[in-house]
Amino acid sequence: MVLVDLRCHRPHLIDFSFLQAACEELRNSRMFFKLLEAVLKTGNRMNVGTNRGDAHAFKLDTLLKLVDVKGADGKTTLLHFVVQEIIRTEGARLSSTNQTPNSISSEDAKWRRLGLQVVSGLSLELTHVKKAAAMDSDVLSSDVSKLSRGTENISEVVRLIEKLGMVESNQKFSESMTMFMKMAEEEIIRIQAQESVALSLVKEITEYFHGNSAKEEAHPFRIFMVVRDFLSVLDRVCKEVGMINERTIVSSALKFPVPVNPMLPVPVNPTLPQVFSGSNASKQYNSFDDESESP
Repeated sequence: MVLVDLRCHRPHLIDFSFLQAACEELRNSRMFFKLLEAVLKTGNRMNVGTNRGDAHAFKLDTLLKLVDVKGADGKTTLLHFVVQEIIRTEGARLSSTNQTPNSISSEDAKWRRLGLQVVSGLSLELTHVKKAAAMDSDVLSSDVSKLSRGTENISEVVRLIEKLGMVESNQKFSESMTMFMKMAEEEIIRIQAQESVALSLVKEITEYFHGNSAKEEAHPFRIFMVVRDFLSVLDRVCKEVGMINERTIVSSALKFPVPVNPMLPVPVNPTLPQVFSGSNASKQYNSFDDESESP
């Protein structure tokens, strides 16, 4: 629908720039890629010794299922573990040090706080992605078509007025509408070009993460929906991790024998928390990672 401002005769049209911004956010987010990398590495460690132990990629849908993989305590999820690992390394990075944090030092707690702020900020960093997830591609395309048809209808009315010889009595109206139509047509051409560019970028970003956009043609904005839903889960997990770490700090201050991360007991195999060790956890991870890309 075209909303006409009678004071300036300028139509306000649909803007596809938020879709372009959403694609740029996904492609340029360092923290999002760090999360993906951590999930991939964790999955490979859990599947070591199997044909899935050296995967190079995974479907973004996998992110939504990380909370379904739970440890022996029934509460700790794989996403909790991934977040704990990232906030530790991110905190150390922000502290401008290459030193490996001591699991019982106050520095470790400080680094985890800093790192948690970074990970928690991902939701704000991907604001346009969440906005794009709420949009319907069919509705947007339909609106653009309606704009074009609307200008055609207005042109018909102007031509009818001229044909009936009503131009002289409606000279100002005719001149105003002619000016409006010229600007409207230019705006529609611009918005159609913007739509084409935006949808092309969405297709590219889908192929970048999924490998084949053909499967997503029915729902071209689905990639944004997946990321939005993951961000919602991530926000909740970050809050839980923050509360757990703060409780640990208090317990340590009172000299209770509680590890820095009570969710992740000190493992026998340092490459994977004992809480996620064993065939059961690997089976859970395998069950929803059927579409991982292995060499």
